[in-house]
Amino acid sequence: MLSTYSSDADDAPEFCRARPGAPPRRLRLRTNFLWTLSGNITYVACQWGILVVLAKLGTPQMVGQFALALAITAPVIIGAGMALRSVQATDAAAEYRFGDYLLLRLFMTALAGLVILGIVWFSGYDRHTASVILVVGLAKGLESISDIFYGLLQQHERMDRIAVSMMIKGLLSLVAVACAVCLGRDLLLGCCSLAAAWAVILVVYDVRSGASVLPPSQEAGRAAAAARAGMARRLHLQWRPRAVLPLTLLALPVGVVMALLSFNANIPRYFIQHYLGTRELGIFAALAYPLTAGTTVIGALGQSASPRLARHYVQGDYRAFSSLLRKLVCLSSLIGLVGILLIWLAGRPILLLLYQPEYADQVTAFFWLAVAAGIGYAASLLGYGMTAARYLRAQVPVFLAVTLVTAAACAVLVPGHKLSGAAIAMMLATVCQIAGSSAVIAHALRSRN
Repeated sequence: MLSTYSSDADDAPEFCRARPGAPPRRLRLRTNFLWTLSGNITYVACQWGILVVLAKLGTPQMVGQFALALAITAPVIIGAGMALRSVQATDAAAEYRFGDYLLLRLFMTALAGLVILGIVWFSGYDRHTASVILVVGLAKGLESISDIFYGLLQQHERMDRIAVSMMIKGLLSLVAVACAVCLGRDLLLGCCSLAAAWAVILVVYDVRSGASVLPPSQEAGRAAAAARAGMARRLHLQWRPRAVLPLTLLALPVGVVMALLSFNANIPRYFIQHYLGTRELGIFAALAYPLTAGTTVIGALGQSASPRLARHYVQGDYRAFSSLLRKLVCLSSLIGLVGILLIWLAGRPILLLLYQPEYADQVTAFFWLAVAAGIGYAASLLGYGMTAARYLRAQVPVFLAVTLVTAAACAVLVPGHKLSGAAIAMMLATVCQIAGSSAVIAHALRSRN
């Protein structure tokens, strides 16, 4: 059993150490990283499995339709989420209650649903495509609500419970989509199964797991009704306009940044859809997904280290902040270099193993995607550093510049170089992101020193 002490010297199991009614102790950074890595790898592998199922049992057009639904819904849901999980996880001074984060997330998710409905209404897509987009939007909304409970667990450095949720969610969604597509040969049915699986995990596991790390309500009785009321009090679910409004203003710049990040990641897909069609979009999405293996490791590093980076910065230990961030960036660069070399040496065999021969014909685009991903790993960790230092508004101009670079590069490169041009445009955007993020962090440290 993994130790849950923050001290390396004491390895007593949690049930021997915890006081009755006390929240579980925080895990060590190494333990949190291993749990996060395990959960993310399982989840991403299962999501990739969904893509493989669509590619093997369906057509590139089906993969492209699914990618289009994600490209339309993800920026809206992510932008409406305002990166509240990161803001919450780095709330080292405990300025806001969990209920403030949850209520704001619920309101913004509902608003995002209306925006997606409006996009579909005015887009002119056929009924089947519109239905797929709406159902994927519903699934992403449910995922967004689970994410705010993940933020609570991350704030208490209990990444093990997040990992368990992601493992169950990934496996259940893969089985549900595979069965639906295999039996019905219909993408819409598969998307409905995906949304149902995520709803089950949210209700059955995530809500209870998040509540378990909060102090128990002293007013909760033994009766079932009192227990339910105690759950609400334990989550601090009460409307506090004086707290929610400042939280909204604090997180809004990060929401803009996250929307720009998601929009920026999907800009090449919009250009591919416009110039090359749904089939090529499906191939591009399939090429890009294996590279999320590295993103999984980077996400585990950033999520595990964010609370500690925030504490270092709040406590004025800027040397420790800089040292930890440098180590993370160096490790991410090494991971990116390994991925680039692997795809340079064996890119075509990898694509032939994973997909159909028509995908392997795009090995050049696959290589440039690997280069873009490798640079993006370091850029992502610098983003965690900016958020931990609470430099939220300064991120907006950085990612506005990244978005402009991506759009301009895609407009120039996609018509002539097709999928390879889209990948090169992504690489140029990540270089711009590293430059801007580095400048913000350097300013943050200089101003404090």
